[in-house]
Amino acid sequence: MRFNPDASWTDPQYRKSYYANLYKWQCENQEVLGKFNPSVEWADGIGYFPIRFFRDFRLSNQTDPSIIFTSSGTGGEKSSQHYVDDIEIYHSSLMAGFKYFYPDLEKGGVKILALLPSYLDRSGSSLVYMVQYWMNQFGLAGSGFYLDDFKDLEQSIWKGVSDQVPILIIGVSFALIDFVAQIEKPFPPEIIIMETGGMKGRRKEISRKELHSILKAKSGVTQIHSEYGMTELLSQAYSIGEGRFFTPPWMEVSICDINNPFRKLGIGRTGRIRIIDPANENSCAFILTDDIGRMGEDGSFEVLGRADFAEIRGCSLLYA
Repeated sequence: MRFNPDASWTDPQYRKSYYANLYKWQCENQEVLGKFNPSVEWADGIGYFPIRFFRDFRLSNQTDPSIIFTSSGTGGEKSSQHYVDDIEIYHSSLMAGFKYFYPDLEKGGVKILALLPSYLDRSGSSLVYMVQYWMNQFGLAGSGFYLDDFKDLEQSIWKGVSDQVPILIIGVSFALIDFVAQIEKPFPPEIIIMETGGMKGRRKEISRKELHSILKAKSGVTQIHSEYGMTELLSQAYSIGEGRFFTPPWMEVSICDINNPFRKLGIGRTGRIRIIDPANENSCAFILTDDIGRMGEDGSFEVLGRADFAEIRGCSLLYA
């Protein structure tokens, strides 16, 4: 199989058939998935594998993968490892996903300013790789990464405003809070601030609503955007405000009972987030996450925190 972001994903029958074939293919070609294969328990004929499989097993058929992404291992637990056998699949997902949500920025370019200090401090971060790839593909002059050099970042933002170019500031929550606390004056409201979650033990966990209120009040922007991704996914979901995430057409999110993952829940019910990401074709595309959320009537979903039994990791320390 070969993932194609331009396939007929909006056709329900195509999606159903593709997911079924991909599930069968993965169980036949990934020894670990084939042994565990829980599909008999699921009403739709496919199963979801606990996200800890990326920590406990090597989900790859290649002795020399293109790249290995690793989680931060916050709290001392073993890091998840995502063996990416074909980096071009990841690239196609990154580009198509961003273009789907931000077509004008992908086409015309955007000044990307990244505030990801905790991720720059280690190797193997898929988030850093993603942002660097954006910069390489459609980042305008002056794009770059920042640690705690907030004054330089602020000057770069105002330089972009002066140059009349689109500006995207992407950062982890604690760094964005620290940054907006020291800016001298509010920015123009059209600037995009995108948070990726993550207090990482730096601050008391706060709700996403509270986080966005702080960032809006201090920065002058009217909406805070969000990105939902993780080491174990090669696709991302995005929110353009209010913490309601939408997926690209090929990705599917559903909610199941926290105590019974075989039971799918309806709109507005709170439970455990399940994800199908076909871009994960060479690892595991059917994931039972440790995140808690609920679906909206418009197809969006909210991330409300983590299950009590789950280990606290990286970007998942933000509670809503």
